[in-house]
Amino acid sequence: MWWGVAAALLANTLYSVGFVLEKRALTALPEVTIRQPARLLGLVVRSPLWIGGSLSLAAGFGAQLAVYRTLPIAAAQGIFVSGLVLLVLLSARLLGEETTGRERFALGAILAALLMVVLSLKQGSDRVSQDAPYQLILLVCVPSLAAGVWLYGSAERRTRHRHRMPTTGVEYGVAVGLLYGVSSLAIKGVSSSLTSSGLGSAVVELLRSPYPYLLLFTGAFGLVMSQAALQRCRASLIVPVCTTVTCLYTAVLGTLSFGESLPHDPVRLALRLAGTVLAVAVLLSMPKHDQAPQPPIGTKELTPP
Repeated sequence: MWWGVAAALLANTLYSVGFVLEKRALTALPEVTIRQPARLLGLVVRSPLWIGGSLSLAAGFGAQLAVYRTLPIAAAQGIFVSGLVLLVLLSARLLGEETTGRERFALGAILAALLMVVLSLKQGSDRVSQDAPYQLILLVCVPSLAAGVWLYGSAERRTRHRHRMPTTGVEYGVAVGLLYGVSSLAIKGVSSSLTSSGLGSAVVELLRSPYPYLLLFTGAFGLVMSQAALQRCRASLIVPVCTTVTCLYTAVLGTLSFGESLPHDPVRLALRLAGTVLAVAVLLSMPKHDQAPQPPIGTKELTPP
């Protein structure tokens, strides 16, 4: 079990480094948009810094496979949330992004939620499921993908309105988080398929499942959507929102889909549920708009005649 905890913390580090490197690369590129995906991809693949960030994210994906083979889904998500603290520290150090007191308070609450989930773990008593009905996975994932794409499109349309308040990226984070939540369930399914005896039978079983196709969809759409959102919003806010949505989605629907039971001990059950509720409260408390820039002192704001 503790190997799974170590793998989850490693995945957190790799994901945080990857997102910060990609954000730093995107700030030096011309504006990208999901309406021109080919141009977006053409720009980012020519950036060595962005390639380095992508390799870090890919390594985090490999660590996540190991996590799902050793830890229950709900417990793993609670540990993944801890990566938000490292992300904010790296964003402040390498990107110069400042966080508000409200956002720092939210990060402290996330650490408390992480501690609750870790304390709810017990060696030998948490069952790690290896299978889920494909029909149930599709019933859960397909509407979630549609909702994520629709929400992102709605946020894009609102950003084109004049006189809008500067967005923090909460809506973008929720939309991408839904896609990555589906991807997380697919990663769990892939890790289950790799337990089959023999490489050939494992590959055949994997190709017959919906998991590789869900990963292809979420990989393609998630890449384009996340890069456009990262360029225009603070990584220190959009990534925590995305991570929180992903973790909650995976913890709740993944636990139900893969049939993993919650702890039977009342204290451990209370800790795990309290950690989940606290994470939801943090997400709801996130501000949806940045403060509009103030005009310099001594200047008058121009008003239309």
